Amino acid sequence: MSAYPSCKRTRQTASSGETVLITGGAGFIGTNLAHRLLSEGCTVRVLDNLSRRGVQRNLDWLAARHDPERLQISIADVRDSQAVEKALQGTQHVFHLAAQVAVTTSIAQPLEDFDINVRGTLTLLEAMRRQKHPPSLVFTSTNKVYGNLDDVPLRRNGSRYEPRKSSTRRWGIDETQALQFWSPYGCSKGTADQYILDYARVYDLTAVVFRMSCIYGPHQFGTEDQGWVAHFLLCGCAGIPITVFGDGMQVRDLLYVDDLLDALQIAWRQARPFSGMAFNIGGGPANTLSLVELLAMIAELEGKAPVVQFAQWRHGDQRYFVADTRRFGELSGWAPRMDVRAGVTALHRWFQQYPPGSAALFLNTAEMNV
Repeated sequence: MSAYPSCKRTRQTASSGETVLITGGAGFIGTNLAHRLLSEGCTVRVLDNLSRRGVQRNLDWLAARHDPERLQISIADVRDSQAVEKALQGTQHVFHLAAQVAVTTSIAQPLEDFDINVRGTLTLLEAMRRQKHPPSLVFTSTNKVYGNLDDVPLRRNGSRYEPRKSSTRRWGIDETQALQFWSPYGCSKGTADQYILDYARVYDLTAVVFRMSCIYGPHQFGTEDQGWVAHFLLCGCAGIPITVFGDGMQVRDLLYVDDLLDALQIAWRQARPFSGMAFNIGGGPANTLSLVELLAMIAELEGKAPVVQFAQWRHGDQRYFVADTRRFGELSGWAPRMDVRAGVTALHRWFQQYPPGSAALFLNTAEMNV
């Protein structure tokens, strides 16, 4: 029997009147999370520097739907200690989503990547530590902390790679997998990941880490650099060629954003018993796609095959990552609810609300990383 209490197998809702800080709150996940918490009666403080394309549109969307007294916006950088200190005052919880999010950008600009992901996180942790009543924290880390998983033998099976080991095929990668950061992005997110776990141990901050796989859903204006599911769909809608790095057989587990929000809220409500723990979070083995399988799905949705071009593998590319989510599921009762085909269809439908051709506004030429 687990030493940790399990929460009910129902979605954890916010309590009316609580104040929550979301760093990076105008991003894809942050926007969806802010909308849910505001709808449930929370006061939400969004701290975001609006550096990512599309996030101003997200912030405008939130502002049009919610009371400005409860949606409190700070256009600031997570490295700005004064802004962070101010945003923390009177909060009960922090969702730390602000980050530099791409491997390719980290390779081109490693100092900037380190500064945002490591110094930004330490700035937040120190500001939390100075609070008379420090809030709890949930941090969104990444599967990239496990490196390229070259110690997981793979084989090709049709249109995808799969592990040779049957237990890994059945369950995916669990939290006992050795950390092997590999890229500057993996180093910076992994360093932040470890700092947060250590602050929970050394300073008794209440903090939980999610090492996330591929999250997708509405308000995700994906690029070649990050957010590959949305990027592929946007390109398919706009008739823009899609570049696939490698052979397209690489596999990810996909988690629809609403399912992630359920997990985030559970981690908030169970933050004390879960404090100092890291969990792999994703769609799991039941919700996997290879890149070429997603391309085939887009062809079905659009009624025509997207234009695809192939390029060389890139540094740090993982041929396979599927999260073993059993640890979090067993402790919390959480499990994904959205089937991957239904989720991709829902995101495609969401993009169709925009006029023809507008998808190109959200695309750039940075390299995609999955």
